Amino acid sequence: MKIFITGGAGFIGCNCADHFLAQGHQVTLFDNLSRRGAAANLPWLRQRHGEKFDLVVGDVRDYAALESAIGGADVALHLAAQVAVTTSVQDPRQDFEINALGTFNVLEAVRQHAPQAAVLYASTNKVYGGMETVRVLEQATRYAYADYPHGVGEDYPLDFHSPYGCSKGAGDQYMVDYARIYGLKTLTFRQSCIYGPRQFGVEDQGWVAHFVIASVLQRPITIYGDGKQVRDLLHVSDLVRAYDAGIARSHALAGQAFNLGGGPDNTLSVWAEFGPLLAELLGRPVPVQYGDWRPGDQKVFIADIRRAAAALNWQPTVSPRQGIAELVAWVQQNPTLFA
Repeated sequence: MKIFITGGAGFIGCNCADHFLAQGHQVTLFDNLSRRGAAANLPWLRQRHGEKFDLVVGDVRDYAALESAIGGADVALHLAAQVAVTTSVQDPRQDFEINALGTFNVLEAVRQHAPQAAVLYASTNKVYGGMETVRVLEQATRYAYADYPHGVGEDYPLDFHSPYGCSKGAGDQYMVDYARIYGLKTLTFRQSCIYGPRQFGVEDQGWVAHFVIASVLQRPITIYGDGKQVRDLLHVSDLVRAYDAGIARSHALAGQAFNLGGGPDNTLSVWAEFGPLLAELLGRPVPVQYGDWRPGDQKVFIADIRRAAAALNWQPTVSPRQGIAELVAWVQQNPTLFA
């Protein structure tokens, strides 16, 4: 297959490219190379796959560039995005243009030049908003849902919160509607906390990798809130397997949206539980400082992944302990990448 990946030099993009190149597919990466990790991820892909993939340096805000690059694609993975809530608040216009307009541009390019392609979109659990009405219980090391034992399902009301939530939510709903109106084979994945190797996390985005990088290199860490906030973690290799399954089933599942996360079996609180795990893996304590809660920070988000599990014949396989140990080892083996 010919696979076209926007944001292909990023964390998820390069892991997808590695997977599909290993399967023998033709891969084109479309990326403006603005993310810090791109400078390290591209040489890594070249080392593993040589000249077997194409790189188009382009921006999803540039429709003409997308048009000229996407023709003939069998699969379009739309991963390019502005990814931080804080950045969206500081510059909502840029956030809108990258996430909302960029997604619209990808859909139009597919509709005009690759209408048979499977289109997978990396959406976000932020489309469900702050979830202020959900009852939350406080426990010793974490918060927990009072009424959602399986996590939050796709039938929970959408409530776009923050410019980032609005822009990603707009793309989410355009994906759903382009299947309905134009017959495109779109699949929308509302992703939880994705983590793993090749992730150059920073304080505003990619918190698992950020905490691991800072801990290994003994850089300062600030915990916003009390550290009992809970997230479900999904290793990038499990995410890529879900994408693979989605591509294979794109005709039958066109126009649907699925929650993709670790689910209730793969959760951690962001420091009350993650901190001791890191200290154990590193063999030393990890000092942190605390700051005020950040606006819109959910005390708990756990995805109900039963619908995705059934539709994709898929389950997460990598536990947080296993995946974080792997991430620690990757950072320890590659400290110069984070200089």
